[in-house]
Amino acid sequence: MSADVTESSRAVLRVERDGPLAILTIDDPGTRNALSPLLTRELVAACDAINADMSVGCVILTAAGDVFCAGGNLKDMYARANHFAGNAAEIRRTYLAGVQTIARALHDLEVPSIAAVNGAAMGAGMDFATMCTMRIASDRAKFAESFIKLGLTSAAGGAWFLTRAIGQSAAAEMALTGDTLDAEQALAIGLVSRVVQHDALLDEARTLAARITRHPMHSIRLNTRLLRDSARLDLHTALEIAAGMQAIVQQTDDQHEAVAAVMERRVPAFTGR
Repeated sequence: MSADVTESSRAVLRVERDGPLAILTIDDPGTRNALSPLLTRELVAACDAINADMSVGCVILTAAGDVFCAGGNLKDMYARANHFAGNAAEIRRTYLAGVQTIARALHDLEVPSIAAVNGAAMGAGMDFATMCTMRIASDRAKFAESFIKLGLTSAAGGAWFLTRAIGQSAAAEMALTGDTLDAEQALAIGLVSRVVQHDALLDEARTLAARITRHPMHSIRLNTRLLRDSARLDLHTALEIAAGMQAIVQQTDDQHEAVAAVMERRVPAFTGR
């Protein structure tokens, strides 16, 4: 790890910076890294801070221990607490102002995100992985869109993200059976792009992030947004937006430096301008 690493510890989320890379680590072993109001607030705050910091070029979302995220807290469900408290109108507002803010925050990240899934990603935990731009899995990872087994629907955003990640048929099978997939099964349906040995997971994620962050920051952010937005736009609108973004990056110092470095056969020196 480079010498410029700094780290701040929070109650359930650790935020680490290593140059242009931000690593968000869910760390709440007492709940198996389950969803909580505190985790929601901290994830959203971290995403907001990343968007505001132009020195960040990529994010890794992972977790401590053997579980990526166990999803909703079963004790809260049983006690009708937190996301399960109140009448129907109150629960609706709790979701809109609570867990669904994670979906919006991860979706609206201006930089690419890599889910490094170290273990079980269940229910909302699986949804968090699909909210990331890319997913790689430890060979110990497991995935389940398990809401139906608890008589629930996917209120965290999984119905939207999962369909886009693996297609309508595979998403429907996962959501309507609640079955658990191992890492190799997840790879076979395109839920993850690669499976790696457990002990190598974070190193693989860092290597992928480094291949991204070696490029100009403005180009990383605009390419990330263009890929995300183009998926929901018609061709003509997408082309118009692409033209505007191209016009912006062509006026940056780093784009000129990138071309100059190729022409002069040297390593580029980007400044973020």
